[in-house]
Amino acid sequence: MSTDGEKSITLTRTIDAPAEEVFAAWTDPALLEQWQADHADFEAFEGGTLRFETADEDDPSVSHVVNGQVAAYEQDRKLVEIWRFGEEGDIEESTLIITFRPLDDERTEITLVEVDEAHTDPESRIFSIEAWSAALDELAELLE
Repeated sequence: MSTDGEKSITLTRTIDAPAEEVFAAWTDPALLEQWQADHADFEAFEGGTLRFETADEDDPSVSHVVNGQVAAYEQDRKLVEIWRFGEEGDIEESTLIITFRPLDDERTEITLVEVDEAHTDPESRIFSIEAWSAALDELAELLE
């Protein structure tokens, strides 16, 4: 039997940019395409939809697609996103909770929590931690 802690990963990072800019990088499709996806659609409001498409690193002819919904939207403070991915009949779902805490006018602490049943598997947890760490590095590089 697993606990919620085993189903989630948490990463915290300080980005040298104002909260408004960090939040925009998570909600503006043009910015999302610079660090998170090759193609992004994002409706920046609670109940909005999202779609991210990224080419496979090993086989660029293969695309990975995430569809989902914005479950909560607090301007410059918090996002909750439901992500759905996988093949028909084998759809996985995860929940992302991203909080943005201004440390001062030029620095923002971002905390990302991903909740996913797959994280009960240690390999899945490690893969997701590494993937989100790399994504947050790309975000920092974009904004700093």
